[in-house]
Amino acid sequence: MDLIGQLQIQVNKNVFLKDPKSSELGKKIVAQGALLIDEIGLECFTFGKLAKKLHTTESSIYRYFENKHKLLNYLVSWYWSWMEYQLVFSMANLASAEAKLSKAIKALCTDMEANTTCGEIDLVALNRIVISEASKAYLTKMVNDANKEGFYAGYKSLVARISDVILEIDKDFKYPHTLVSTIVEGIHHQKYFADHLPALTDIQKDWEDLAKFFTEMALASVKSRGNYESNH
Repeated sequence: MDLIGQLQIQVNKNVFLKDPKSSELGKKIVAQGALLIDEIGLECFTFGKLAKKLHTTESSIYRYFENKHKLLNYLVSWYWSWMEYQLVFSMANLASAEAKLSKAIKALCTDMEANTTCGEIDLVALNRIVISEASKAYLTKMVNDANKEGFYAGYKSLVARISDVILEIDKDFKYPHTLVSTIVEGIHHQKYFADHLPALTDIQKDWEDLAKFFTEMALASVKSRGNYESNH
C-alpha cells in the first residue's frame, strides 16, 4: 500500500552531500539503506554492504552521504516529517484538544500495516528503525554541532505541534515539550522492551493499551497541575 507516493518530504540539506531525491541511485540508497539497517542494525551496517546490495561502488554512496550516521539522520528526519504530516491530517477535523492528543498518541503507538510504503521507502522497516535506532541520531558527541545545522528540526517540529495541543488543554501548563518528548521516547522504549526485554514493561504488544496508558498519563499530568500547585 503506497501512502501518498507523490508526497514530497523535505529533509535538511546539511544531512546529505547530494540530494538523494535527485537521482534513481540516490532514491535506492535511501530505500535499500533503510531495509539493510532494519535487517542487520546500524552497528553492522556499512556502505560497502549497501553497495553490494545495489550493485554499485562504495564511493558512489559517499557522494550522497558523508557516513552512515548521516544516512541514519536522513531516514529519521524523513520519518518525523512524514509522521507530522500524518498527525496534521488525522487531527484536522477534531474540535476537542483531548481528542487531538489521544489521536496523536495513538498514531505514534500504532504499527504500520504490512507493505506500507511512501514512494520507494518501506515505512514498516523505517518505523522499526526509529524505534530501535533513532536515539543514536542524537546520542552522540557531535549532537550540538548537528543541532546547530538543523539535523533535528523534524523531530522538534513534531514535538512542538503536539505541545501546542497540550497548551490547548491548559495554556498555562509549564512543561508541554518535556511531556511530549517523554511520551514519544517512552512509546519507543516500551515497544522495544515488549519485543526484546519484556520484563521491563507490562505492555505485551497491545498497542491500543500502550496508547491508553500514555494518553491517560498525559491528561493526568496536565489536569493535575492546579492541584499540585495549590498544595506546594
